[in-house]
Amino acid sequence: MQSCFLTASIRTGLHLSIAGSLEAAAERAHELGAGTFQIFTSSPRMWRASTLGPADIARMSGLRQRYDLTPLAVHGNYLINLPSPDPEIRRKSIDSFRGELLRAIAVGADYLVIHPGSFKGQTVESAIGRFGDAVREAAAGLEMGRLTLLLENTAGQGSALGSRIEELARLKDAAGGALPLGFCLDTCHLLAAGYDIVSEGGLQATLASADAILGLGHVPLFHANDSKAPLGSRRDRHEHIGGGYIGREAFGRILTHPLLKGKAFILETPVEEEGDDRRNLELLRELAGIRCRADGRRRGRRPQATPRR
Repeated sequence: MQSCFLTASIRTGLHLSIAGSLEAAAERAHELGAGTFQIFTSSPRMWRASTLGPADIARMSGLRQRYDLTPLAVHGNYLINLPSPDPEIRRKSIDSFRGELLRAIAVGADYLVIHPGSFKGQTVESAIGRFGDAVREAAAGLEMGRLTLLLENTAGQGSALGSRIEELARLKDAAGGALPLGFCLDTCHLLAAGYDIVSEGGLQATLASADAILGLGHVPLFHANDSKAPLGSRRDRHEHIGGGYIGREAFGRILTHPLLKGKAFILETPVEEEGDDRRNLELLRELAGIRCRADGRRRGRRPQATPRR
């Protein structure tokens, strides 16, 4: 089995279902040649959470160690809206978020990724304050171990918080050190929110801004997604790598940028046909300059600049 990520300057992987089991997700990640992966620990669109079996957790942990699958990211429930001014939604969100923290700790995850939520029905300032209060309440008394919470940037649709880098920094400050907290940047969301990551100069400016405001040391994870919608569209529409408005050439620059050395890049691209996940991961590795040979040894290769729209 090839382990292409081992000699790379970055880790590449993808989001995988745990419908079969946690163990099966880890096996699938290895079979695809991933070095990292992301999961939901329960349905992302239901308040009621699933129960994870200790034996299944132990088997997945064993496979992660055996195959060097790291980091493990858990993505939080889409229903969670910690800044909500509605008392019922707020209570459900805090309870659900605490459950996400507990399950992520239990499975030995390195990161829990959540969306910051919505400021609908209030000011942005009020929403940021409510977010911080909710995080502190949910995390009270928990031992985080290796787990770090990552706030994901958004595309800027509607009243979603976190589409601007400055807003992400304010959300972190509002949490007040309640738990280890960093950031996950999504390439599709960056483009949709108006950050030009396609041109060489635009990418450099975006990364410089992220470094100055967030600190790239606090951004261990990127969601690698092309975009069906153009720059500044404020539309969250993921596309296959190289098939959207970011394109192959730009992904080549992103994946090989010296400021992003050591980061993990996890795909959340569509699976519309059988093999889409493998094809996207293989292209991601190619554009990162990673080439796998039949004997399992790796060597670097410069990506071909052939962007598509």
